[in-house]
Amino acid sequence: MPDLSLLPRSAAVDGDDLRIGGCLLRELAAEFGTPAFVIDEQALRARAREYVSAFASRHPRTRVCFAAKAFPSVSMIRIFAQEGLGCDVVGGGELRIALAAGVPPSKIVMHGNAKTDGDIQAAIDARIGYIAVDGFDDIDRIEKLARDITPVLLRVSPGIDSATHAALATGGATSKFGVPAEQVPQAIARMRAVPTIDLRGLHAHIGSQIFDLDQFEAEVAALASMERFGVYDFGGGLGVRYVPEDDAPGIDEYAGRLVSAARRHLGDDVDLLVEPGRSLVAPVGLTLYRVVTVKRAARTHVAVDGGMGDNLEPSLYGQRFTPLVVGQWNAAQVRADLVGRHCESGDVIVTDAMLASPQVGDLVVVAVTGAYCFTMCNNYNAALRPPVIFCADGVARLAVRRETEADLMAREVAPADFR
Repeated sequence: MPDLSLLPRSAAVDGDDLRIGGCLLRELAAEFGTPAFVIDEQALRARAREYVSAFASRHPRTRVCFAAKAFPSVSMIRIFAQEGLGCDVVGGGELRIALAAGVPPSKIVMHGNAKTDGDIQAAIDARIGYIAVDGFDDIDRIEKLARDITPVLLRVSPGIDSATHAALATGGATSKFGVPAEQVPQAIARMRAVPTIDLRGLHAHIGSQIFDLDQFEAEVAALASMERFGVYDFGGGLGVRYVPEDDAPGIDEYAGRLVSAARRHLGDDVDLLVEPGRSLVAPVGLTLYRVVTVKRAARTHVAVDGGMGDNLEPSLYGQRFTPLVVGQWNAAQVRADLVGRHCESGDVIVTDAMLASPQVGDLVVVAVTGAYCFTMCNNYNAALRPPVIFCADGVARLAVRRETEADLMAREVAPADFR
């Protein structure tokens, strides 16, 4: 039988099919088409509750905020709002989505290394919980735009080179994010000179897809070495398993280490925030493709009807994924590159994948695509962006419809004589 350990917890073989959230994948493909993002809603809610419980049981004054950039959809964020989570947004667009999803403004933190006047004004107008000041220009903009007291956090670049892909590391000395440690006193003094700025605490985020929990403890220690405040936001960054050999810490272990470090360095009388993204949503989602062609030559290429239009992580970060041919449970395995349909040699989903007798028309599942794949969907070769389907108790719910050809043309401004 296939290894289902990377799929959402509800995954179960049903003859030559696979159930997710009680729904058969063949039926989902027939109804909604492929490619498609499939989300196990019950697993999603369970993961949100696990995060809340893991921190609340250790430090009740902790707020868990979903990092909206991991899956910026009202359908997704509404579920987190129902489960009591706040939201970390970047810019006015994500703020609008979070508000539409029902997140209380007081539970929203706005980030961004290059916030515009419009972003700052939107945050002020919505009266969100905190604006994370990322640099001196943010201070100037808040001073110019704010008419009332505006609570803020100061994002610090703690100088930690996290053990992850370079594009995912955000806390090093050369990072574009945050204020370098040596400039923090100057930034604090500048904010205290502005009557409308209420500096409540410090923030740091050292990167994404991190397995080494020691690095999160180092982040806490770095913030504790600076002036003390009543609020500390440690960002997110916990890694997840993408391939069977990955050894990712669990949510409970991560919470235990982070809270212990906070108490050791900061004491108990502080408010904590954490901002998980990938570790909340990646494991509960998968992408469903259909094989379009199989080419056997010097290498075997199995091409599906999606690719880098719906999953840029292999191209951007070299991320490995684990594909599964639906229904071919006992067939012989062949080594092949699982590739996409786009006109780009780099459009490879998985190199050297072991696929069970792949044939044209087969359904292929790629697990752990619940984070950033929807986020970075694009229209390469005018591909239509996939739908999002939530599955729970055997019921499939369309959350985001598939893009249409009319959508592709909707933003075009054609001359009057265009035919």
